[in-house]
Amino acid sequence: MVLWQFWIYSFLGFLLEKAFAAAVRSPHRVRRCFLFFPLCPVYGLGMLAVLALPEGIRESLWLPLLGGLAATAVEYAVHWGYETFLGVRFWDYGDQPGNLRGRVCLPFFLAWGILSAAAVWWVQPWVLRLAAAVPPAVTYAFLFPFTLDAVLSARFLRFTGDIDALSYTTWKR
Repeated sequence: MVLWQFWIYSFLGFLLEKAFAAAVRSPHRVRRCFLFFPLCPVYGLGMLAVLALPEGIRESLWLPLLGGLAATAVEYAVHWGYETFLGVRFWDYGDQPGNLRGRVCLPFFLAWGILSAAAVWWVQPWVLRLAAAVPPAVTYAFLFPFTLDAVLSARFLRFTGDIDALSYTTWKR
């Protein structure tokens, strides 16, 4: 169930990234986070951190603040991991107010807070129903290609350092 929550939120994060990039006309609109699957793991990991908060917090008005802190901590750690182990930077908030080494910043902390509250209060019931409906055999069938894609993506990034190559348009050329 937790694995499906990770995958679903990683996919929803991918969709959110695509919509945000299109709205701000980002030059990285075609970027993907994995070679094959449309997943942004920072969203999946961020939501797992938010969901790990005590139930009382998840049901309280403190969720936007504490959820934002939890997700921002994950965002910092993921950025640090990408930079340290893969030699890439998917984002740089260096020009944003309240940034910490360009890895996290105040505006996106606020966005994480809003997103985490919205996800826990309105999206999570749907995600739980969807994840519970998946037979274990389907989970195991998805686990191998996901793991293969994650390993290949990490190796690709480590050797090329080219985040822009993680896109459909690059592969079509």
